[in-house]
Amino acid sequence: MTQKIYTETQKFNQWWIWVVILVILVVFCYALIQQVVFDAPFGDKPAPNWALVLLICLLTGLGLLLRRFTLRTNITAEGIQVKYKPFVNKTTLWAQIKSIEVLNYGFVGGWGIRFWTSYGTVYNVRGKMGLAVELKDGKKFMIGTQNADELEQFLENLPQAQTVLKR
Repeated sequence: MTQKIYTETQKFNQWWIWVVILVILVVFCYALIQQVVFDAPFGDKPAPNWALVLLICLLTGLGLLLRRFTLRTNITAEGIQVKYKPFVNKTTLWAQIKSIEVLNYGFVGGWGIRFWTSYGTVYNVRGKMGLAVELKDGKKFMIGTQNADELEQFLENLPQAQTVLKR
């Protein structure tokens, strides 16, 4: 007998995020080249060289960090596991869960990890659909999904989820 498993992996791959980071990075690199190589022909230097180098390093680091972020959801007969690399690795057993529901949570102030929302802690990468989980101890969390229909269908066919699934 094979075990049913739902797995979803999401990354920050929205093209516009990378365009914004790249454009800002190019602007700072251009400014640094103008100051160092051409000795700032446009008047006073707008920023010290060390500040431009620091900004370039920070933007590069931000890009590398965003590239590393991965939201992975695994749902099995044992429970729900959410990994948000490199920050979160959380497993919730079915016995701890009061209710679950796939729903449209709208906009919760951005992407990433959002604390203190009406859904508890929200783990998302993009979109507005997610799995709302309420625990028996009153805590809540939400896991974003790009495959809401597939997730809901999986949960409806998983015996462990049927007792806590809101319809």
